[in-house]
Amino acid sequence: MTDDATADLTAALDAVWRSEGGRVVAALAAMTGDVAAAEDLAQEAVAAALAQWPESGIPRNPGAWLTAVGKRRAIDAWRREAAFDDRVRTLIADAERAEPVDDPGTVVVDREPIDDDLLRLLFTACHPVLTREAQIALTLRAVGGLSSEAIARMFLVPTATVQARITRAKKSLTAAHVPFETPPRDQWADRLGGVLRVIYLIFTEGYAPTSGTAVVAPDTAAEALRVGRILAALVPDEPEVQALVALMEFQASRFAARVAADGSAVLLEDQDRRRWDRGQITRGRDRLARATALGGGRGSYALQAAIAQEHAVAASVAQTDWPAVVGFYDELLALTGSPVVALNRAIAVAMTGDVERALADVDAVASSKNLLDSPLVPSVRGELLQRSGRFDEARAAFEDAAARSANERRRAVLLAKAAQIPWGP
Repeated sequence: MTDDATADLTAALDAVWRSEGGRVVAALAAMTGDVAAAEDLAQEAVAAALAQWPESGIPRNPGAWLTAVGKRRAIDAWRREAAFDDRVRTLIADAERAEPVDDPGTVVVDREPIDDDLLRLLFTACHPVLTREAQIALTLRAVGGLSSEAIARMFLVPTATVQARITRAKKSLTAAHVPFETPPRDQWADRLGGVLRVIYLIFTEGYAPTSGTAVVAPDTAAEALRVGRILAALVPDEPEVQALVALMEFQASRFAARVAADGSAVLLEDQDRRRWDRGQITRGRDRLARATALGGGRGSYALQAAIAQEHAVAASVAQTDWPAVVGFYDELLALTGSPVVALNRAIAVAMTGDVERALADVDAVASSKNLLDSPLVPSVRGELLQRSGRFDEARAAFEDAAARSANERRRAVLLAKAAQIPWGP
C-alpha cells in the first residue's frame, strides 16, 4: 500500500472505532462476561482489520465485521483452553448458533433493539471497585472508543497515566469477578454519578474534539446522546439524568451552525441562529422542565442545562439574559468549584459589562495553576484583554492558547484572532 492509502485506511478504521467501538466491546462483553477480555478481543479484531482490509476492502458493515472477528477469536481461545468444560461448550454452541463466525464478511450482527449491552458495559465499567478516574478512563476507552491520548488530553494528565489507569481497572474487574450485568435498582444511586459523568465526557469530546481537524464530531456526540436517552427512559424519575439529556439536546442543536462551509469554526456571536435545530431545543426544554418538576433542587447538569437554555432561547448574543447566566454560574461554581466553570462565569460577567472584574477572576484561575497546560485560560484572557483595549497582551494570549491547543481547527481560529488584533503605535 502507498503511504496515502495506509493513512486513508487508518483514518477510516479510526472513524469506525469511534462510532462502533463501544458496541463492539459491549457485544463481546455480553458474550464473554468479561470486560477486560472483551476489550482485548476488540483490539485483536482491529489488528485483523489492519491486516485484511487493505486486500479485501472495508466491509459493508465494519462494526459487525469487528464484532464477528472478536467473537471468533474468543471461541478460538476457548477451544485452546486446557480446562475445556461443559460451560465453554455451551458458550461456543450458543455463539455459533447466533451467527456464522467463520466468515466475518457475511455476518450481519443484530443491532436493534440496542439490547442494553452498552448500558451494562457502562455500569460494569463504573463499578465501585474502581476509582472514579479509572471508571471514566475505562468507559471512555471501552464504550466511547477514545484513544488513551484523547482521554489524557481531556483529563489534562500524561498518556501513560491513562494507560496505567485502564490496565489497573481491567485487572481490578477481573480480580473482583465483577459480573457483566446491570446492577439491581437499589445500587443505581451510587453508580449513576459516574455513568452520567462518563456520558457527558463522551459528548464533550464530540462537541469539541480535543485533537484532529474537525470542529465537531457529531457521531461521537450522537452516541452519548443516544445512551443518555436510553438511560433517561430506564430511570425517568432521576432529575439529573433528565437534565443531562436536556443539556446535550441544547448543545447538539447548534452543531449545524458551528461549522462553516470550509470546515472552519463559527463562533457563537457569528452563528446563524436560524440553523439551530428548534426540535432539539424544544426537546431540551421539555427535559429540563421535567427535571425541575421532579424536585430535589438543581444539580450540576440542571444548572448547565439552564445556562444552555438561556442561550438557546435568546434572539442574539446581545439579547441574552447575561445576569441570569451569571446567577446560574454562581450556583454551579459553589457546587463544583471547577476552574472551567470559573472561566465560563468570567466570560458571562464580562458580557454584563464588567470586563475588569472578569479579568481579575481569570487571573485568579491562572494563579491556581489548575489548568496549567490547557489553552482555556489564555484563550479567555485574550478575549477579555481585547475587550479592554490591551491589544498587545491579547495577541500574546491568543498565540499562547494556540500553542497549547491540540485541535488544528481551534488553533487556526486562535491564530486568526491574534492576527486580526491591530498593532499599537
